[in-house]
Amino acid sequence: MYMQGFCSYHRRMPRGLAIETSGRLGSIAVVDDASVVAEEVFPHGLKHAAGILPIIDRLTRARGWLPRDVEHLYLSIGPGSFTGLRIGVTLAKTMALATGVRIVAVPSLNVIAQNAPPESRHVIVVLDAKRDQIFTARFERGHGGDWMERELAHLGDLPAMLSRSPRPVHLIGEGIPYHEKFIPQNDAGVIVTPDESWRARAAVVAQIGVALAAMGRFADPFTLTPLYVRKPEAEEKYEQAHGSGAA
Repeated sequence: MYMQGFCSYHRRMPRGLAIETSGRLGSIAVVDDASVVAEEVFPHGLKHAAGILPIIDRLTRARGWLPRDVEHLYLSIGPGSFTGLRIGVTLAKTMALATGVRIVAVPSLNVIAQNAPPESRHVIVVLDAKRDQIFTARFERGHGGDWMERELAHLGDLPAMLSRSPRPVHLIGEGIPYHEKFIPQNDAGVIVTPDESWRARAAVVAQIGVALAAMGRFADPFTLTPLYVRKPEAEEKYEQAHGSGAA
């Protein structure tokens, strides 16, 4: 009886991979016993899911794993780079169908918010969406230190986000350089975070993904799609040219 209870209490946590392809740099993290044990960064120049497979193969083999040994896949789902998100979702679907790995979709803006400095209380994520628009969300740190979403991921603009946010507020995200003209220079309550904190990282995707998996928040690989927030620019232009979507 005692040994049975002991083994149950110490049963192995699922082996996992975390994939981040929403930003300018992508990354892969390996998760063992709920902890990140390896992470590798790769350039956003990869155009196909197949280009990431050698990285995954190398990282998993270093742990002595075979592809079928990966049980959970934590995926940065967007919003962000349209091409990058498409690559990540394609890879996740392929792995799920081939090996049965269970997918956890992790919101990319939540991942970026985790990079905010410990003293921050309010955070606005800023990703460039072109045409003076941003992919954005607003977070507030709770009493326990966890981030709470005050505005969910959406397409907006920085002035409007700033007008609704308490001060002080920290801005974070790779879109900041493209929207500097909207950052008030005479408002000391608007703080731009250091650029090394702007990108999403697979290690943080893993941390959030492990918590979501513990709550049973798994995605269906057959219906999984990137969180684009809006349609890709090429699709919008096509619809405008061909009159699609018109009332």
